[in-house]
Amino acid sequence: MKPESPTPDCTGATSRPRIKSFVKRGGRTTTAQARAWAELGARYLLPYAPQPLQPEPVFGRQAPLILEIGFGMGEASAHIARLRPSDDFLCCEVHAPGVGALLKRIDEQGLGNVRIVAHDAVEVLQHMLPEGSLAGVHIFFPDPWHKLRHHKRRLLQPPLVALLASRLQPGAYLHCATDWQPYAEQMLQVLGAEPLLANTASAAGLGGYAPKPDYRPLTKFEQRGLRLGHGVWDLVFVRR
Repeated sequence: MKPESPTPDCTGATSRPRIKSFVKRGGRTTTAQARAWAELGARYLLPYAPQPLQPEPVFGRQAPLILEIGFGMGEASAHIARLRPSDDFLCCEVHAPGVGALLKRIDEQGLGNVRIVAHDAVEVLQHMLPEGSLAGVHIFFPDPWHKLRHHKRRLLQPPLVALLASRLQPGAYLHCATDWQPYAEQMLQVLGAEPLLANTASAAGLGGYAPKPDYRPLTKFEQRGLRLGHGVWDLVFVRR
């Protein structure tokens, strides 16, 4: 991941092996994305710090805080932030081109309710977000790790789900989405086994999967998959 122009380090590497919220990907940062880092980073990028985040000084107001883990190129993140101006969004991503792309979208669309932490979301959860601090969590299309021997690398595992649940306020939600059915089935099993979470679709006759919430947009990749007959599964759980 070597950009054409210098950008801050966002590998989120740690000294001990463990499950991370990301996979290092290739791809070059464009000139526009690098410029967004340089010109907008001081305003919208939050440095990782192993101490509790104080959202009110960061966003300039008191509002529900939503965490997004792994936003890719930020298309959905910007759409949701624009649609929900009364909520604040803390977005975690370590892919430099994606961070630059979302910074660009924030500026172009005038989104004052988005901040980015270019660091491993697991460490952000552990050290920056206190228990009961979140009104919601979004995890859209995490890497499914298709091969059986790689399933242990999947993000949605019991320890992380327990950590996520502890950071949610009572009544807050966790919304996951995937286009890989075996991963959807594992997500349903792992989320359903967490005692602090309740499935919003458990009585809806939908096999435990929720209808797509209106705020989540269809990405170009998703639209192409649907045209080809691929499925997409949304899971929405709430904190008891």
